[in-house]
Amino acid sequence: MLILTNIFAFVRMIDLQFNNISLQEIVLLNNTENISLNILRLDNIHPIISGNKWFKLQYYLKEAIAGKFLTIATFGGAYSNHIVATAEACTKNNLECFGIIRGDEHRTSHTLELAKAYGMQLLFVNRSDFKNKDAIKEKYKHHNWYWINEGGYGLKGAEGAADIMQFVPVDTTHIIIATGTGTTFAGLLKNLLPHQKVMGINVLKGNISINNEINSLLTEEEQHKNFEIINDYHFGGYAKHPKELIEFMKQLWLQYNLPTDIVYTSKMMFAIFDLINKNYFPTNSKIVAVHSGGLQGNFSLPVNTLPF
Repeated sequence: MLILTNIFAFVRMIDLQFNNISLQEIVLLNNTENISLNILRLDNIHPIISGNKWFKLQYYLKEAIAGKFLTIATFGGAYSNHIVATAEACTKNNLECFGIIRGDEHRTSHTLELAKAYGMQLLFVNRSDFKNKDAIKEKYKHHNWYWINEGGYGLKGAEGAADIMQFVPVDTTHIIIATGTGTTFAGLLKNLLPHQKVMGINVLKGNISINNEINSLLTEEEQHKNFEIINDYHFGGYAKHPKELIEFMKQLWLQYNLPTDIVYTSKMMFAIFDLINKNYFPTNSKIVAVHSGGLQGNFSLPVNTLPF
């Protein structure tokens, strides 16, 4: 296993529990194709900076600290796990942080309330202006902020996410991740072995540019590795969670003791089971699904909606 204590020594103030990362076996019923399914429980490394969030943030924070920046600024929406994780990571490292939030300031969410509780100052921008990130950066350039893109998107985010592959068994044939910006997906591809395939379950409706966004983070050689983005399991769009999805989340918990969130991991798991039932995977496939954390997103649901 990767010796993470040396690599991440610059964040000693964050109590990251990498020893808690494990593979949780999911026993499949009527498994005539001898398919194995394991969940890479990255969600257990930290209650807030969980899953893929830390991996994407690590090299940005390292550069900011080395450059003696005092303030981090980043972008996100009302349900952004990245916003909450950045808030907590900055506070633990004595960095001031600002979140540029898409939408009306009168619209709140449990996610944004958590970010404020963890020390982030929120600046709201209407949806039209939010699309022009360069203009926003120009507006605040005199503050000498260190900027991190929405969702940690960028080469440093992908290089950090590439470290996740060191927890994936070598004999794995399919690595599956729920995708938003595609940063973690690109990172997994960077360390992908020739016999492996990365599959991304797109949680954004109509996100037709995601392939281009992923390719821009890859070398020409990496662009020819085996990967696929599947767009059929967004359940209506980002953070949409119809009753069918909520019921599926309940069953995952009751049957496998597996907690998932309404934005990312529940949709990924639904896709995996559906694809298995449709005989998508070859016989003897060994699947590892990456649990990307973000469970605090469930707090936006009414109390007692979920049993976990």
